[in-house]
Amino acid sequence: MKKAILISGVIIGAVAASADAAYDYVSAPEAPFKMPDVPVWRVPAREFAITDYGAVTGAVKNTEAFAKAIVACSAAGGGRVVVPAGDWRTGAIHLKSNVALDLREGSRIVFTDDPADYLPAVHTNWEGVEAMSYSPLIFAYCCTNIAIVGKGRIAPETNLWRKEWDKRNTPMHKAFIATLYDWCSMGIPLEKRDITRFPGSHARPHLIQINRSANILLEDFLIRGSPFWNVHLFHSENVVVRGIDIYSHGHNTDGIDIDMTKNVIVENCIFDQGDDAIILKAARNHDAWRLGRCTENVVVRHCTVRNGHVLMGAGSDVSGGIRNVLMHDCQMVGNVFNVFYVKTNERRGGFVENIYMKDCSVEMRGKSAPLSVVGIETDVLYEWRNLPTWDVRVTRIRNICAENVRATRARHLLMVYGDARDPVDGVTLKNVTCGETTAERIVVVNAKNVTMDGVPLPSRPGKAPVR
Repeated sequence: MKKAILISGVIIGAVAASADAAYDYVSAPEAPFKMPDVPVWRVPAREFAITDYGAVTGAVKNTEAFAKAIVACSAAGGGRVVVPAGDWRTGAIHLKSNVALDLREGSRIVFTDDPADYLPAVHTNWEGVEAMSYSPLIFAYCCTNIAIVGKGRIAPETNLWRKEWDKRNTPMHKAFIATLYDWCSMGIPLEKRDITRFPGSHARPHLIQINRSANILLEDFLIRGSPFWNVHLFHSENVVVRGIDIYSHGHNTDGIDIDMTKNVIVENCIFDQGDDAIILKAARNHDAWRLGRCTENVVVRHCTVRNGHVLMGAGSDVSGGIRNVLMHDCQMVGNVFNVFYVKTNERRGGFVENIYMKDCSVEMRGKSAPLSVVGIETDVLYEWRNLPTWDVRVTRIRNICAENVRATRARHLLMVYGDARDPVDGVTLKNVTCGETTAERIVVVNAKNVTMDGVPLPSRPGKAPVR
């Protein structure tokens, strides 16, 4: 017997009803908001080794073997697709409901860097915009009860993807960025938004994308390299990420992007990547407003970040809204651009509210210094700045709180550049310290109800920097 699961107004798929569908729960009672317990699917004992479906180590591609094992596992009511010790080369892996990809110790999944291995195009979200694009290397779409677990590693080939990034300044790539923006702004139908057919797009696939799915466990495995974002949780809910170890340097290699996703716990993870470490998003502009879904109820705890652009950030894709987020007892040792950072612009709309960081520390290495320990900017547009503004929607920013946060060095302890049309309302710093600041220690523009250790701080006239 099968039944359709409706989650937040989205059909999540036909899921086998089974007595094996049991759950444990992970709690976060320390959250200063009502955080629901997050279910963790108990994986049934059935095992489906990829070697039983034709997989062999070495240079042979095992895409078909992975697919056959996953189909058999899901059809049987669920269990583990076992990846034994050894190197297993493959193209895209598409998960199905009630399937746990189990990477046994000593195993390594080696994804090719041949774009043809990630076709046909799938329904994905690329930098906040809905599109048809190359399949993520591991992709789950409209699934319930899925997991990636084990002590093995995911180590894709990245030579071609790095060369694609090197072409980012070509006229064709710039034309692609403008076209992507127009697709979103003009409501172009999804079937006409095929990135793979756009010459010179140089778009790279995500490593892992969980899309419109529920009851997700990511646990213990290692990531060593990625074409693009490492872990992208999009339009999903009930997610536990624990004990994973990411080392992935390159452009846009965010650690984990929590995007239009709710009820998430990230704990005991290690992040070392070439972009933001833990970043909260809620899609971009018209697509986000159409989907009408926010990111909410997120707890990040006991994680270590070794390098990255932010320890925890929100934006700049915030159009669906972000609320009720707590990071606590995390540390960073390395290099970071901002510690706790909210970024948006006048095109995004949405909201960012009730975001907390508590009991975290940052020890900088080398001579560099973060821009801020706590930072909020409302004019961050990057390469999109020269494109037309279709709609002006100012982001509402409320209740940003940091307590017991320590950094060894930064340019600013607190930097707030709000928007005069809807000033930032409520920024609280308590026991936030910085051993050395290399510029003005406190900068507050277009904000109200800003306090440090209970002392109100007046706004200082000024102009936000162009980013």
